[in-house]
Amino acid sequence: MTGSVTLISESPEDPFSLGRALSVVLDERGSVVGWSERARELLGFRDHEALGRRAEQFLVDARDRDFVREAAADCVRDGGWFGVVPVVDKEDRRSRFGVRARRVIREGRADEWLLVGAPAEEVAQWEVDRSVMEGLFRRSPIGLSVHDPNLAILRINRPIAQIGGITSDQARGHRVGDFLVAADAETIESRLTEVLETGTPMIFTEQPCRLLIEPGVERYVAVSAFRMEDSGGRTLGVTQLVEDVTDRHRARRRLAMLNEASELIGTTLDVETTAQELVDVAVPGIADCVTVDLLPAVGLGEALFPERGGPLRRAAFKSVAPYPERVMYPVGTLRSFPKDSPQARCLVSRRPVLVPHMDPDDVELGLDAERAEHARTLGVHSLMVVPLTARGLVLGLVCLWRYVVPEPFEEDDLTLANEFAARAGVAIDNARRYTQEHRTALALQRRLLPREVPSQPAVRVAHRYLPAGGSAGVGGDWFDVIPLSGARVALVVGDVVGHGINAAATMGRLRTAVHTLADLDLEPDEVLSHLDDLVTRLAGEQEHGDEGSPGEQVVGATCLYAVYDPVSRICSVARAGHPPVALVSPEGEVSLPDLPAGPPLGLGGLPFESEDLELRENSVLALYTNGLIEGDAHDVDAGLDRLADALSGRDRPLEDMAQSVVDSLLPARPTDDVALLLARTRTLASEQVATWVLPAEPTTPARARVLTAEKLTEWGLEEMIFTTELIVSELVTNAYRYAGGPVTLRLIRLHRLICEVSDPSSTSPHLRRARSTDEGGRGLLLVAQLTSRWGTRHAHEGKTVWTEQELPG
Repeated sequence: MTGSVTLISESPEDPFSLGRALSVVLDERGSVVGWSERARELLGFRDHEALGRRAEQFLVDARDRDFVREAAADCVRDGGWFGVVPVVDKEDRRSRFGVRARRVIREGRADEWLLVGAPAEEVAQWEVDRSVMEGLFRRSPIGLSVHDPNLAILRINRPIAQIGGITSDQARGHRVGDFLVAADAETIESRLTEVLETGTPMIFTEQPCRLLIEPGVERYVAVSAFRMEDSGGRTLGVTQLVEDVTDRHRARRRLAMLNEASELIGTTLDVETTAQELVDVAVPGIADCVTVDLLPAVGLGEALFPERGGPLRRAAFKSVAPYPERVMYPVGTLRSFPKDSPQARCLVSRRPVLVPHMDPDDVELGLDAERAEHARTLGVHSLMVVPLTARGLVLGLVCLWRYVVPEPFEEDDLTLANEFAARAGVAIDNARRYTQEHRTALALQRRLLPREVPSQPAVRVAHRYLPAGGSAGVGGDWFDVIPLSGARVALVVGDVVGHGINAAATMGRLRTAVHTLADLDLEPDEVLSHLDDLVTRLAGEQEHGDEGSPGEQVVGATCLYAVYDPVSRICSVARAGHPPVALVSPEGEVSLPDLPAGPPLGLGGLPFESEDLELRENSVLALYTNGLIEGDAHDVDAGLDRLADALSGRDRPLEDMAQSVVDSLLPARPTDDVALLLARTRTLASEQVATWVLPAEPTTPARARVLTAEKLTEWGLEEMIFTTELIVSELVTNAYRYAGGPVTLRLIRLHRLICEVSDPSSTSPHLRRARSTDEGGRGLLLVAQLTSRWGTRHAHEGKTVWTEQELPG
């Protein structure tokens, strides 16, 4: 015998299999001529008890014989029969059997009949199982594909055929790769092979399924697969159940993109950054290229009006294609769109516009000839335009283009893009409003800060002010250089708690108060005491005025106030919770003098202390706010060390020192405002100052006039002798008459002539208008008329009355 034999196992579930069904052979009279072992087991009759007997007599109950005879007649007529027959066993128990009857033709002999039977319950279950299997292939909405061990297709059902656009017969014998794109077919076959090898089922595994006939059409399927085995455990192949989940996949992807947009769009309060975040999320998730065009007022943080239109400025764009600027206008381009263009229609209607099929050469798109040519080369074929709106105002447009993905945009894409634009619109408008507030606060602060620091005889100065670059906003940092009497100068640096317009406005009030207090020639600790009272009062006013308001409360400040005298070279310093002053010696060595810290302004009731420092000429004082030395990456001590390194060095120009500090300690966008003030000390030469201590006696005024005349002659100021003698005589006379004790006369020659008379009394002279009958009271009025400025300053003991006169010429 040649050839091969393929053994096929019977299904153990088949009730008519040889191992489970009984077999009986009847002759033409209905007598039993064949009796199987299974019939003996199920019915109880031994072979000799059954063979030769008529089946009707011992297998059929008398009540059922009419039905059986009718079925037998039908079987003879049709040559076969299948149905349920009531049968009795040896114990006279009546049961129902499913019976298949077929004629067996004998040569030269009468026909015989082969009956194969099984319990009716098993046959009914078998028929249900067969119906289910047949339903899977013929009526199930879920795709079913059966493959042999080599993954060749044995059978597919209707949903699979509809997905592939083929029939079951056309698919038989082919592999998945004959119908799907290679990459997707490889994915599916590798997973089916794993199921075949391991026997582990695959359950609802989602994977791409693009057809060769439509490679550009996105399609996703969920696949479950199991290995088929016969009753002996031999592998017959693999069956996979396939469900088209393209719509569900797209919906899930859209939801994921919306979640991503919520996290990634609006992370900063910067208009351009927010626009760029929008295009980064949308490409390539929705489109191959996305552009954002905004009204110019949005980027500037200006107010918007519903009726305002005009050209748009490109804020951001992104493309998956190289050299996108060949098609898209670059960032910063200001352009208008043609009246009938999708962009113009979107702006007017404030509704999204979908152009599923577009022609780049269409003049309504507003592309020049060169850009239209590049767009056509790229294959740009679909466009969506979505308005950027927030709080009833139009901010600009988002344009989305496709040229890599062959599918045109559809309504679902437009809905998703509209969601993106809605979220981005709110974020961009928040950034616009923040920009508006930031610019307003910054303008207010810059107006409140000194524009130019006038030249001072006591110091040469350099300064820097850097507003915060993050979301903190403008703060309340300030600095000042205030000229004082006697060629002295006040150096001030302060920092108001909080940020924004409130902090800037409070800073302006404090700076004005400092100028007023400086004009009173108060000691640094007294100035801080008065400022402390002012901050406490301001906090109280704001607390009552802003009750129930979400606005930021400004409740404190820090300040450092220093007064330097170029004659004595004494610098008196007091601070209120402020970082210490840094001192650079003429040799370039940096130190931090140990000064009393003092409490921050606004706590109230706590004392401030002044400390006197004697400075050599060309020493440098560095005053700054905490934003210079504090940072996320280091502590205050490390910041002070870095500051000392940046300040150290001999014979360095002040401007270079200031820039070095900024470059070394600050990022490009500091998170807090920073004020820095550097002051290099000067000392007045001995020939510029003349000082005399005179006794309190009647001849003192005359002596003072003589000394004054001699010194002015020495300085070449003869024409000022008469006026100055009158001033000195009046001031010294008042000191002798009302104060007692020694009188100190000091003349200072700078750009003005300064005259100072000091006495031990703390009583201040007051300017008044004398009546015609008064014998005195006209001296100070005369002094005020003869001088440019005059005033009184108090020391710990006594006072000083000073005047200033313009030099001739």
